[in-house]
Amino acid sequence: MRDQETGTQAHAGRRLSTRETADLLGVKAETVYAYVSRGQLSSRRDPGGRGSTFDAEEVETLARRNRRDSSGSPSAGGELSVRTRITLIDEDRYYYRGVDATELAARHSYEEIAEWLWTGQLRPGITFTAPEATVAAARRAVDALPDHSGPTDRLRVAAIAASAADPLRFDLSESAVLGSARTLIPTLVAALPPKRHDHRDEGPLAHRLWPRLTGRTPDGASLRVLDTALGLLVDHDLAASTLAVRVAASARAHPYAAVSAGLGVLEGPLHGAAGGLAHRMLLDVLDQGTAAPVVADELRAGRRVPGLGHRLYPGEDPRARALFALLEEVPGAAPALAAARDIVTTTARHTPLHANVDLALAVFTVSSGMSASAAETVFAVARTAGWIAHTLEEYGERPLRMRPSGQYVGARPPQPLPECAP
Repeated sequence: MRDQETGTQAHAGRRLSTRETADLLGVKAETVYAYVSRGQLSSRRDPGGRGSTFDAEEVETLARRNRRDSSGSPSAGGELSVRTRITLIDEDRYYYRGVDATELAARHSYEEIAEWLWTGQLRPGITFTAPEATVAAARRAVDALPDHSGPTDRLRVAAIAASAADPLRFDLSESAVLGSARTLIPTLVAALPPKRHDHRDEGPLAHRLWPRLTGRTPDGASLRVLDTALGLLVDHDLAASTLAVRVAASARAHPYAAVSAGLGVLEGPLHGAAGGLAHRMLLDVLDQGTAAPVVADELRAGRRVPGLGHRLYPGEDPRARALFALLEEVPGAAPALAAARDIVTTTARHTPLHANVDLALAVFTVSSGMSASAAETVFAVARTAGWIAHTLEEYGERPLRMRPSGQYVGARPPQPLPECAP
């Protein structure tokens, strides 16, 4: 029977080539593989050819869903659209307030980039400091958590403690919010338990964060990677956590509460945990000496290979490209870099996906003797500045505008009252 929505013939078991799949979905071939990396399509190697094939019914189901979503919203692709002046992602590049983000991160510190996002001005040499009383309150709260608490648990509790210590948290004026932001970020770092006894809570934020991530003595190249990673991860348009922040800000939650909303979403396994998964995979490759069995195990278990592909970049993730270049200068990073290249090459035989920032962060954390959760810590601390930028922007919009209407699909009323269970 001819499908009325797609106009194509559905046959059970029929396989489509990559080009046929792309044509049916109305996308580029790179986007087809992005659907595979996100688990929206499954692919199978064509035994008689050099490419991948796709189940026709599965492709047609995705095409119908995309058409339905698109018809249900005035925005492109059926997705929520929010006007913003903060970050633009265009092809394989992204920009902070119109300036290439990778160039900013290469030339300016994390704190300077945060100021650029918040105010549109660069303040060379700026560092963020926090009152001792605020840091003490955050440390007491974090120290009370169980030892097995994760980094996001600690950061969320530290944010709440810092909020309670700030009597001006309900002042949503720009100057007050910026003052809170410049206090909150260093408080988050200072509240994390140090892994070195000779740590110092002064200087650039990357220098203060390092001893919270590893007990090793830092070298200049490694500190530069960490500071650059913080700058590259400051913002990335409307990621899930950023959308949660804007919803909170739309309801006029104070900035600490907005950041807490972002941290809550970040802890989800499909958002902040990707760097940790790539870290563990990289250790497995180093242990076995080759990526082939590790990649095979991931695919056999029905999982996507972590650290590869990104839905917003048809080509290479610019953040990964920038970090991999710097990692070449880090002492001892060569084995992890080689393992990462092996993962990309091995997976490319099945699906041509590029390395993303999670794999680059994994190379850094593995090479620096950090735990698998270190990437999540770096991500959360970095993104706090972006969340503040979006909070400020949302405060300038109509209150409660981030309130979509639900499309009710349940039983039509009136329904009889339910009977009590026996």
